Amino acid sequence: MSTTTDGAPKIALFGLPAQRGRWFFIPLGTIVLLCLGSVYSWSIFRPSLESDLGISATESILPYTFGLVFYAALMPIAGFYIPRIGVRLTTAIGGIVVGLGYILSSFATHIGILVFTYGVIGGTGVGITYGIPMVVVSRWFPDKKGLALGLTIVGFGLSPLITAPLANQLIAAYSVRSTLRIFGIAFTAIILAIAMTLKLPPKGWHPRETIVASASSSISTYPKKLLQSRSFYGLWLCYAIGTLAGLSAIGISSPVGQETIEINATVAARSVALFALCNGVSRPLFGWLSDRFKPHYIAILSYVAILIACVLMVNARSGQVATYLIAFCLFWFCLGGWLAMAPTITLRFFNPDRYAQNYGIVFTAYGAGALIGTLVTGRIRDLFGAYNYVFYPIGFLAIIGIVVACLLLKRERFPERSSTASRN
Repeated sequence: MSTTTDGAPKIALFGLPAQRGRWFFIPLGTIVLLCLGSVYSWSIFRPSLESDLGISATESILPYTFGLVFYAALMPIAGFYIPRIGVRLTTAIGGIVVGLGYILSSFATHIGILVFTYGVIGGTGVGITYGIPMVVVSRWFPDKKGLALGLTIVGFGLSPLITAPLANQLIAAYSVRSTLRIFGIAFTAIILAIAMTLKLPPKGWHPRETIVASASSSISTYPKKLLQSRSFYGLWLCYAIGTLAGLSAIGISSPVGQETIEINATVAARSVALFALCNGVSRPLFGWLSDRFKPHYIAILSYVAILIACVLMVNARSGQVATYLIAFCLFWFCLGGWLAMAPTITLRFFNPDRYAQNYGIVFTAYGAGALIGTLVTGRIRDLFGAYNYVFYPIGFLAIIGIVVACLLLKRERFPERSSTASRN
């Protein structure tokens, strides 16, 4: 491999110098995550499947629930295999598994089979593939980690704006089973094609203008063991609280609009499109902020926004549509923010060479937040008869999040040992 006059590896990407060609990895990663984010469009399939299989609304949510669980569970496992078998092969395997989940789901004749094909197989594929675009982008953009990651993962957040109406049209034109097959074949082909273009830079690669700065800033080392780091537990708790608040709100967005604000189902459904847009837009914004400010400041900002949303909804009454829209835009906005902040903070706090493994472990906070949030909101609704009471514990958790961020969400400094000391 040739080098430039300043010693940096000279690499070409997509026929361009790496400095310019690396930007292609962002839209390619966005497309992969857009395919994977179709999991959030499951509600479009539910009515047809309920009629076709003769199942209840409670049963029809199970494939989606299992999909999220396996998606979160496979992330840390996949993270340990990415460095061993490479980003291209891992992406190809994940794309095939995702497509297989959709295709096999189109032949399901029982809810148990659908839970296995869509939830277990499809969720496993999403978990395998999800982290790879972020690994690739983070390695090619050591100088713009937050912004690059935020722009990449916007695909996952905005996916329902594209895949939900598309699925709706395909179901109307063909059938729900044909639509599942079309999605499975299309996602497999798209992800496999993009997988062939993915590659990581040589170890230590930096854009030319940041080589000197990055070398001079290496004044501390990273914690040797992630689980022995205080900052890991701070990040994990903050991430879990942020996702619990966001996912709890997402799960009840439409019912709250209809029950508390008394808007009709059509308006509630259209509101969700606005919320999804806020969720997508917040990702590059929070990623950009994470590049420029200390992480605990950005975390506190998100929790304050969640608190404002909770106060608005606790006092919301029938007909207050603006209050409802502002509050839930903030909830969705902050959830998208955490999905950009958490990977960026992981890169800042811990060894970037082990990012795939580290973020896989950090991402278990998302799974915990999703599981607890969805279970607790339903239970509160059953106990008190209204969703308004959900916003009290969410607001309390936001206050806890502010305290945790102030105390623990800070990078620990580990002075480098000299070579003489390291031999003793």
